[in-house]
Amino acid sequence: MSHPYKSAPNTSFWNRAVATNFNVNELISTFPLIRKGDTVGSAGSCFAGNIIPYLESAGFDYVRKTQVPKGLKDVYEENFNYHTFSAAYGNIYTARHLLQLIQRALGLFKPAEDRWYIDNEVVDPFRPGLRFKSSNDVEFDKLTTQYLETVVSAFKDMNVFVFTLGLTEAWVSVLDGAVFPACPGTIAGKYDREQHTFKNFSVSEITQDLLDAFSLLRSINPNLKIILTVSPVPLVATATNNHVVSATVYSKSVLRVSAQEVVNTLPYVNYFPSYEIVTGPQAPAAFFEDNRRDVSKIAIDTVMMALIHCCENATTRPVVNVQDVTPSKKATSDLSSSAKLIDLECEEAASDPGLAQ
Repeated sequence: MSHPYKSAPNTSFWNRAVATNFNVNELISTFPLIRKGDTVGSAGSCFAGNIIPYLESAGFDYVRKTQVPKGLKDVYEENFNYHTFSAAYGNIYTARHLLQLIQRALGLFKPAEDRWYIDNEVVDPFRPGLRFKSSNDVEFDKLTTQYLETVVSAFKDMNVFVFTLGLTEAWVSVLDGAVFPACPGTIAGKYDREQHTFKNFSVSEITQDLLDAFSLLRSINPNLKIILTVSPVPLVATATNNHVVSATVYSKSVLRVSAQEVVNTLPYVNYFPSYEIVTGPQAPAAFFEDNRRDVSKIAIDTVMMALIHCCENATTRPVVNVQDVTPSKKATSDLSSSAKLIDLECEEAASDPGLAQ
């Protein structure tokens, strides 16, 4: 008697694909995710920064538009590694934040609350952790214009854009819905309950935001390919009435569903399962540190080596299995200076006063 499961591959069965012979690389259904000669950019939550040193060590070019001159590196140390990403946007936790950044860069959206005045300095609400702030409006406007121009320039130069979805929760302006990367008052600014409100985005909202954002990106760069991932890092805090564990499960579930909806809709978007590799039932306990939130170095190595394995003509193509995975010497000792992103500090951490002290 025949039925559809008779001809299904081993990866369709838990016993064959997980219980007895789990291989991380079999989770990735697309090859190659990145082709030889592709230039790569990235954005998203803190976890997005981990991709950079691994791609560089494998021979791929990472797009950067805001590198600090060598002569200033000893004195210019930016907070939150803003200038290590493709443009100095820092962490982008939500799909709406990404969409609004692209809209701002294209002159399609100008937030009503676009600056804060704090201690004789002009602070960018959308990059509140910048260490070096403007001293007046003229300087602020020039720097903001320059920054948004680098965003467009970065996307023009990319062949592949990797976006890591991190959160569904956000704080927004009641004036126009502008999304802040952190709750006002945690890193900078002042929280005003009349002006700032909490938003927990739904599947449909996130899916539409991603579709709109990627459509705009393709207007900038018609051949841009996109890789979506979901960060495995739990919420540091929730503004809902739910326990932080329940809030995390909701958030990650929504993001995973939205990612799949977009992949099913847009042929130029692929999904990479970093979330599944780190949090799936097959993952060893060692993939998280003792606080059960921070992803361990061995987990990051596993995820990133699996990504490199799915790239065309990478200089290293390791085969990764959880049973015998060990930290890569290449990934720990022979990376570019951007390797410090593995210890990236997140703006989200400011939501927990105990961590922010």
